[in-house]
Amino acid sequence: MTPAVLIGCDFSSSPSHRKPIVMATGSAAKGRVLLAGLECIESLDGFAHWLSQPRAWTAAFDFPFGLPRELVAHLGWPQRWPELIRHYAALTRPEIRALFAAFCDARPPGQKFAHRAADRPAGSSPSMKWVNPPVAYMLHAGVPRLLAAGVHLPGLHDGDVSRVALEGYPGLLARELLGSRSYKSDDKAKQTPERLIARKDLITALEHGQSRLGLRLKVSHAQRDALIDDASGDRLDAVLCLMQAAWAAGQGAPLYGLPPQMDRLEGWIVTA
Repeated sequence: MTPAVLIGCDFSSSPSHRKPIVMATGSAAKGRVLLAGLECIESLDGFAHWLSQPRAWTAAFDFPFGLPRELVAHLGWPQRWPELIRHYAALTRPEIRALFAAFCDARPPGQKFAHRAADRPAGSSPSMKWVNPPVAYMLHAGVPRLLAAGVHLPGLHDGDVSRVALEGYPGLLARELLGSRSYKSDDKAKQTPERLIARKDLITALEHGQSRLGLRLKVSHAQRDALIDDASGDRLDAVLCLMQAAWAAGQGAPLYGLPPQMDRLEGWIVTA
């Protein structure tokens, strides 16, 4: 029997040759996750085309699948997930920024953003944040394309159960293994020897199965070098999402490790 295909996706809301969407492909058996390859996608149309291909996979995507319920209620937006995503997709990025900025401006310092229930346990940025990182735009670029491709989103929307899409977050797994040490930067001036060493340590920890996921990463020497050499961390983030996808696949249907009590409007980060 062929092992199920697993995918980890490091996403960009404005992909390009310089900053592509990175897809890590692999499989899992007996507690080992084998990295088969890395694929770069340089446009959102390319991403949509990739999603639409008739093949089976379980994937963790590094972008939020939902908005905070508090924000949605305040704006009077639909409170059912598919309708909310379609409403959100119809807005432009400047419209999103204006609405979210007005929401934040009306709130006291330290409480500007609304948060999802998953943000605290995952340590993730609020999904309404439009800068550093622009996760609100990542949601806007990514989730409507998942919905249009007809994939299955456990707990949120029923689709083609051979293509299972889950919300991943590489920072959750990286922090477990590295603590507060930084391992990546898009800024050339910040691509330091310390971050290089952190990437090496992170890969070693994954290979030794030191996370609570109970999985060991298997990479070739060439793959290991490529992950270390990518100072942006995009390829390594895709592999971290691949590990989360492998854990989720091991938990299986119907929820793939998502908590049964999760908010079906906000979504949840797998392994949080």
